[in-house]
Amino acid sequence: MSTLIPTIYSIITIFGTVGNVLAISVLAHSSTSKSVANTFMVNLCIADLLFLLALPLWAVSYSQHYNWTFGRVTCKISSALLNFNLYASIFFIMCMSIDRYLAIVHPLRSLSAREPKIAILSCIFIWILACLCSAPYLALRDIHAFPEDGIEVCGIKYPNDDWFFALAWMKLIVGFVVPLIVICCCYYVIGRHLLTDTGLVRMQSASHAVKKCTESKEQNGRFERPPTPSPHPRSGKSKLQEGRGIQRVLWTVAAVVIAFFLCWFPFHCVTMLDIGKSYGWLEGCWVDWTIRNLTPITLCLGFSNSAINPLLYCFIGHHFRGRLGGICKGLCACVKARGEEHSNQKRGSFSTRLSSFSRKLSDLKDLAIAESSHPA
Repeated sequence: MSTLIPTIYSIITIFGTVGNVLAISVLAHSSTSKSVANTFMVNLCIADLLFLLALPLWAVSYSQHYNWTFGRVTCKISSALLNFNLYASIFFIMCMSIDRYLAIVHPLRSLSAREPKIAILSCIFIWILACLCSAPYLALRDIHAFPEDGIEVCGIKYPNDDWFFALAWMKLIVGFVVPLIVICCCYYVIGRHLLTDTGLVRMQSASHAVKKCTESKEQNGRFERPPTPSPHPRSGKSKLQEGRGIQRVLWTVAAVVIAFFLCWFPFHCVTMLDIGKSYGWLEGCWVDWTIRNLTPITLCLGFSNSAINPLLYCFIGHHFRGRLGGICKGLCACVKARGEEHSNQKRGSFSTRLSSFSRKLSDLKDLAIAESSHPA
């Protein structure tokens, strides 16, 4: 606990911070930076960054055998940030899934509901809701002394069992089960819609071909292969690009959803064990061992989600990689230009010093010749 977990927290902090900063830079400078999907993604990255600010403090605490040396206020804020990220992440991912559902299943009727202003208002509401859900942890978390061990722990001491059950069930239901049900329903309807739409397109194409064949046979008196209908090249290309864009965003959101589920599901399973033990439903040494030893490990897995999301944007989003490459090339060009400018300045200053030194040598030489021709 005092070696492995701080190491994992440090790795998550480094990669998560770099990845989310790059993700925000790319999404903010993209041509669709004001789109609904990008708005939710940027806010998700900001929530992850706020959480990553507090993670190094917990790494130091684990390395010192749970001893907290950063003060009472920092203890409360860092605990609230951890729980805030848990709620905000799943809420933003749920909104991204609902946005994909509206964009694919109801593309025309949802135009008024998918405006950037509404997306911004939705993000503000999510920030407020996540703050309210994490407020109890801000109030209850405090520093508790353990004189026998010589440490002070940043922990929660519940006033009674009702507080524990209420917060545990809220974390499980509001922070996982309900959003997961909404997300699964959205993707189920999206899948059915895409399959049905593909079947209708094939049926329409077949009926169109049969109709063309019949008309051609009636006109010529014999069967002739009807010409393949070809839409306007520009409109076909634009539709193809639009379809690829929707598919790319859909896969990105789906990957983010799956990653969140795989990262946080083990932690919520351990939470369920803790609730069952508190109610007396589960008993045995294996329950105590699992809760005590797997809670920190499943938390590591859940926290790693903040570093995984930027990787998903990079590897799945082709345009994201292109924009990231453009930003990196721009930075490299800027650094190279500054380096050349600095080198030219150094070269110029060196040439100036060299010419000045040469003039001084020439003056000394002339003075020596003058003194030798006119001895005292």
